[in-house]
Amino acid sequence: MIVHNFDPVFIDLEILQIRWYSLAYILGIILGWFYATKIIKKLKKYNNSLSIKPTDFDDLLIYLVLGIILGGRLGYVFFYNLEYYIENLSEILKIWKGGMSFHGGLLGVAIATLLFSKIKKTNFFMFTDIVACAAPIGIFFGRIANFINGELYGKISTLPWSIIFPAGGYASRHPSQIYEAVLEGVFLFILINYFALKKKLLFRAGYISVLFLTSYSIFRIIGENFREPDKHLGYVFYNLSMGSLLSLITFLIGLIIIYFLKKNEQLN
Repeated sequence: MIVHNFDPVFIDLEILQIRWYSLAYILGIILGWFYATKIIKKLKKYNNSLSIKPTDFDDLLIYLVLGIILGGRLGYVFFYNLEYYIENLSEILKIWKGGMSFHGGLLGVAIATLLFSKIKKTNFFMFTDIVACAAPIGIFFGRIANFINGELYGKISTLPWSIIFPAGGYASRHPSQIYEAVLEGVFLFILINYFALKKKLLFRAGYISVLFLTSYSIFRIIGENFREPDKHLGYVFYNLSMGSLLSLITFLIGLIIIYFLKKNEQLN
């Protein structure tokens, strides 16, 4: 039987704490940025007329960071615990305690990228396709941070690798954070980049973004089946958690986008 005993604080300097959660975001963003610029350089070799340059992604990065942080935090506030934060407004700013929503971050990134693409006068999907290739890197580290924090733990399990999380009582549980790190991080990264680079879908603006939306949604719903729903929310609709419900919405959005992409190709 495994007992979770990770300290969420990486370094405690008394006046300053460095948490694994913060390091995960920083590492995910830096590696994602590096990988995205590498992809752009590779695409330039195939198509010199490509309108995106590596320096464009450098400029986009600050927009993405703001989108991730603001969207992720506000998404958690509105989707998962609005009543609590209305009564404790100052807690909204304490993001180091955890409490970030992927779907909120996704919306924040979409809005930030839309604004940036308008400024650059470049196709919105050309940027989101590149972001989609790199995003699983950040998602992976985010899920690992969830595991270290002992949050978002799984349902009760008797499997040999089940873990006792202090916040979850004395019962051993699925390490659902690790499941999601593998599904939404490793598997999604391989899938997205195979079609983006090997099948060259990056040359058809929007298709990789759709693949990301639909694939992430499926992997997330699978992962949610092993995760204990939030105590204050439970299942919000039949046996669907909030994460599953939001993932169904993003899956449908992906289908709507691909419909219009196909329709636009036919008109052209």
